[in-house]
Amino acid sequence: MLTIRLFRIGRKNHPAFKVVVTDKRNPARAGRFVEEVGRYNPLIKDRKFLADRIRYWISVGAKPSDTVWNMILKEGIVEGKRIPKGRSI
Repeated sequence: MLTIRLFRIGRKNHPAFKVVVTDKRNPARAGRFVEEVGRYNPLIKDRKFLADRIRYWISVGAKPSDTVWNMILKEGIVEGKRIPKGRSI
């Protein structure tokens, strides 16, 4: 199953993230992903997404992580409800 999630890059105490499409079974830090579809820098609040590619991957069955879902929802790439942080199961 494919998932759209954050992949941490950057050095210690200076995080930056790639938004990648990867197989859910791959470890989050393995570096193996299908396609890079965006970038996110939390220190300067910079977000860049390839909206058409994100829509494509969602249309073929990729599931975004909760954090990525909330970010692309805020950018207006998808429509739906926000997923609250720290939800209980």
